[in-house]
Amino acid sequence: MKKLVLAIGLLFLLLIGYLAFAPVSIDPVVWELEENAGYVGDFAPNTELANLERISVGKSVGPEDAAVLNGMIYATSQTGDITRIDPVSKEVEIIANTGGVPLGIEVSNGIIYVADAHKGLLSLTESGELKTLTDEVDGTPILYADDLDIADNGVIYFSDASTKFGAEDNGTTLAASLLEIMESKGTGRVLAYDPRTMQTRTIAKGLVFPNGVAMHPDGSLLVNETGRYRTLKINPETGSMTDWIANLPGFPDNINPGPAQETGEPTFFLGLVSPRSEWLDANAGNPGARKIAMRLPPAMRPQAENYTHIVQLDADGNVLRSFQDPEGKYHVATGAIVYDGQMYITSLHETDLARRNYVPIK
Repeated sequence: MKKLVLAIGLLFLLLIGYLAFAPVSIDPVVWELEENAGYVGDFAPNTELANLERISVGKSVGPEDAAVLNGMIYATSQTGDITRIDPVSKEVEIIANTGGVPLGIEVSNGIIYVADAHKGLLSLTESGELKTLTDEVDGTPILYADDLDIADNGVIYFSDASTKFGAEDNGTTLAASLLEIMESKGTGRVLAYDPRTMQTRTIAKGLVFPNGVAMHPDGSLLVNETGRYRTLKINPETGSMTDWIANLPGFPDNINPGPAQETGEPTFFLGLVSPRSEWLDANAGNPGARKIAMRLPPAMRPQAENYTHIVQLDADGNVLRSFQDPEGKYHVATGAIVYDGQMYITSLHETDLARRNYVPIK
């Protein structure tokens, strides 16, 4: 019995030592945050997204973003496929596979542009011809191209979500994003690619997982900083940043232009991929606890919650509408677009696009 007690004691000490001192890949820092108000006011719970129609994307998984070209919907995926979906017949065709993980997708002048987490910034024709536009900047590799949008002058702005935790090196895009957010040092950046000069430059850096990107009508950029629960407005010439909307109740993912209001005022759709983590918020000032969490088995670490949530905002970042499903039946919703009177919702993990009727704002 004495030997058993000693053995258990030794195992306990080894466990404590492991949790306290085993090397981890993150070097977390303290950060300050506003208290989470939660789902109140503009974000009061509702069931607007509770009964979504689903449209299969075939064998692909995770239609993370979508765009429309010539009446067809093009969707990205975690499996590398770019799919073309007929919104009427629901027929699905794989037009290309990037060999990586395509995330953000936009269309300009008949060309499809893709931010691929492994490959960088790509272009794609309707016939399936892929081309790499850029995969490095200032002599450094682009490790996590995430989302993009295109200015009127053709310049493509896109996010490189982490320059430390690459999506390819860390197994999945989700795993890499969690590392960047748990560390919270802010290694992400926003880049610009000019197709006329074929040059890439850095617009802003020091961001904690910059994700969705959208052009604002005044020429500035809207960029979701997922790890800070906010959307930034960035001057593309000076790199100066201000909060467009902050202290969100969840982690912002994609941001896309929405239909104009009847007054002609623009709108944007913002996807909140998961509610804020109570544990992460509670330990924002405790880097040691975040290190210990990373030494636990993945199943014991803080987990994302299923809560389907799309927010529609005006040009000033004011909430116009909040579409939700607290049960999160359509998992890990990333964002939305509207086409032909239908609101299409995208996801990081689902095998379907989702949609519902869109009622214009009067």
